[in-house]
Amino acid sequence: MDQNNAPPPVVDQAAPPLAPRRPKTIVQHGETRVDDYFWLREKDNPEVRAYLEAENAWTAAQMRHTTQLQELLYREIVGRIQETDSSAPVRSGPWLYYSRTLAGKQYKLYCRKPPSGGPEEVLLDANALAADCAYFQLGVFEPSPDHTLLAWSVDTVGDEDFTIFVKDLRTGALLPDRISNTYYSLEWAADNRTFFYNVLDATRRPFKVFRHILGTGPAHDAEVHHEADERFEVDVSRTRDRAFLLLEVHSHTTSEVCALRSSEPLGAFEPILPRVQGIEVDVAHHAGRWYIRTSDSARNFRLVSAPVENPERENWREEIPARDEATVEAVDAFAEFLVVTERFDALPHIRIREFAGGLEHHVALPESVYSLSAEVTGDYDTSLLRLTYSSLTTPETAFDYDMRARTLTIVKREAVLGGFDPADYVTERIHATAPDGVKIPLSLVYRKDLEKDASHPALLYGYGAYGHSIEPAFSPVRLSLLDRGFVYAIAHIRGGGDLGKQWHEHGRMAHKRNTFTDFIAAAEALIAAGYTTRRHLAIMGGSAGGLLIGAALNLRPELFAAAIAKVPFVDVLTTMSDPSLPLTIGEYEEWGNPEEPGVYRLIHAYSPYDNLREAAYPPLLATAGLNDPRVSYWEPAKWVARLRTLNRGSNLLLLKTTMGAGHFGASGRYERYRETAFEYAFLLKVLGVSGNASS
Repeated sequence: MDQNNAPPPVVDQAAPPLAPRRPKTIVQHGETRVDDYFWLREKDNPEVRAYLEAENAWTAAQMRHTTQLQELLYREIVGRIQETDSSAPVRSGPWLYYSRTLAGKQYKLYCRKPPSGGPEEVLLDANALAADCAYFQLGVFEPSPDHTLLAWSVDTVGDEDFTIFVKDLRTGALLPDRISNTYYSLEWAADNRTFFYNVLDATRRPFKVFRHILGTGPAHDAEVHHEADERFEVDVSRTRDRAFLLLEVHSHTTSEVCALRSSEPLGAFEPILPRVQGIEVDVAHHAGRWYIRTSDSARNFRLVSAPVENPERENWREEIPARDEATVEAVDAFAEFLVVTERFDALPHIRIREFAGGLEHHVALPESVYSLSAEVTGDYDTSLLRLTYSSLTTPETAFDYDMRARTLTIVKREAVLGGFDPADYVTERIHATAPDGVKIPLSLVYRKDLEKDASHPALLYGYGAYGHSIEPAFSPVRLSLLDRGFVYAIAHIRGGGDLGKQWHEHGRMAHKRNTFTDFIAAAEALIAAGYTTRRHLAIMGGSAGGLLIGAALNLRPELFAAAIAKVPFVDVLTTMSDPSLPLTIGEYEEWGNPEEPGVYRLIHAYSPYDNLREAAYPPLLATAGLNDPRVSYWEPAKWVARLRTLNRGSNLLLLKTTMGAGHFGASGRYERYRETAFEYAFLLKVLGVSGNASS
C-alpha cells in the first residue's frame, strides 16, 4: 500500500495507537540494523501527523480522569504566582530597564523609566505582538547605545528562526528594516545606526555575521564573517565598557574571539588570539588590556591579561592561575573592579578584585547550597554588581552587591503566595558512590516534617551533558510536589560541569556511560538512605537529559516507578549519523562522529532507541515539539512506538506532542503552567499519590 494513501491510525481508548512498521535496513561499518519507524521522520506526510494526533488523543484519553487533578494543580501553581509583577530593574545609562507581567496575560511587557522617577515607557507589549500567534518567543532585545532605538526579534513558530525589527523609541514608529533567518545575538556599534547580527544555515547553525546600516535593505548588508567549519557557531557581543564589539566563534571544545572597536563599525573584526584546536577563550576589556579566560595549559581554565595592541602569549600576565579544585567560569570588568565567576565544591562563587591596589575577596552568601549568577548587562562605571540568587528553599532574589562596601542589598525577591514559608522546607546535600568509586553530589529538598521512613515518593532529576551545571535553584511550581510528600533531588552527574571541566570530560565521548551509571547510583543512594523506594521513585530529564532517562530505563527498568522524558534525545545513533540535521556536525565534539567505526560502536552501545529490549518498563510520559530544531519530534515518537512493541508490562506509555511549538514547549506562561500540571498529574496518578496537599 502507498503509505501516503494509508488510512490514519484509529484511536481506540482500549488500546494505544500502533505505528505501522516499515523496516528500513541501515548498514554502517559492516553492521546491519533495522529501523521499523524511520518513516516517522516524514514531517509533511499526512500519515505522520495523523499518527501524532492519534497519540495525543490516546494520551488525553488516558489522562481524562485526572482532569480535576490537573485543574487543582494548575490553580495551585497560579495561586503561588504574583501574576501582576515586575522584574528587578537594571540601570543602563539614563534608564532603568525592566519587564512586567499582568494577571491573565501570557507574555511580558518590556519597559523603562528614569532612575530619578518619571513616567514609564512601554517599549514592547509581547501580548499585543503575540495576539495572532499560536507561539511567540522574543529573541534579541537591544537598545541602541544612545537609547533612542530598539532592535528586537521574534520567533512565531518555535523553530528558533527569528526576524529582527527596529523601533524608534522617540516616536514609537517601526522602521522599515526587517531581517529574517537570524538567531540569538545582535549588537549595536557606537554610531547608533549600525548593528551586527548572526544568521542560520540550512542545518540551523549560526554561521555568518552581517553588518546592517539602518535604512538599507538586508540584501545590501555586508558579510563580515563566514564560518566554514561546520563544527563552529558564531555570535556577537560587546565588552561592558562598549569599547569593543566581539565576534565569538566556538565549538564544544574550541573558541576564538575577534574584536572591532565599536567606534569603527566599517572596520574588520580581528582575532585577539589565533584559533587553536582544543583551546577555549573568552575576554573582558579594561583600560587597554584584555582579561582572557583560557584553557591554554589549564584544564579548568585560568585568567591572564595582555595589552590590547599586543595580546600574544609572550605578553600574558598571570591573573588567576589554573587549579585542579576550581574552575574559572566567567570574567567581567567594571571601571574599578574585575569580577570573576568560579566554581568549586559544586557551587558558583564570585571573586571581586579592585584594579587599584589589587585587593580581592569573595562575595559572602547566606546559605551553603545555592544558585548564583552575575548580571552581564548594565553600567560600566558603577560599584554595584547585580546578582541573581536562590536556593532550593529560597525564592529567586535579585541583590545589588556593593563591591566597594561589600554589602548585599535586596532589590527584589520573588513573591510566593499561598502561605509559603521557607522554614517548612529543608535542603541538604548527600553523595552517591558511582561504580568506579567517584562521589556524586545530590542536592535535595523536602518538607521539614518528612520522616525518612522509605515511604515517600521522590523525583530525581538529571542532565549530564555539554558541561552544563544544574543549579539547586528555587521553583515555586515544585511546591505542589513537595507539599504532597515528595523528595526532590538533583543528581550532579558527570557530563555536566558541576565539579569542573574534568567532570564534563569524564561524562562525554568514550566516557559517556559514566553519566548513566552515576544517575543510577544516585537513585540507589536515595533508596539506601531511606528517602524512598523503587515503588515510589520517579525520574525526569529533558533533551540530553532525556537521553539519560532513556539509557537509565534500558539499564535498570526495574529500579524506577515512573519516568518523564521531555523532548528526549533518544535516537542518538541515527541523528549523529545524519550531518544534514540541525546540530549534528557541531555535536561531534560532545558525542563523536559515527563515521568512525569505534565511535559508531560506542554510541550504538548506549543509544536508547537502539538498545530497547523486551522488559517491563515503568510508566512513561514522553513529550515532543513538532517544530523542534534541536531534538526532532520523531526521536520521542519512534522511541515510544518501539517501546510499545517491546514492553512486557502493562504500564502506561504516553507520547504528547505539542503541534505548534518547538524545543521549549508552550511559549505563554499560563500554557506552561498547564503543561507542568499535566506532568505532575501523571506522576501522582502512576505513583498512587493522593491529590491532596499538606497544609
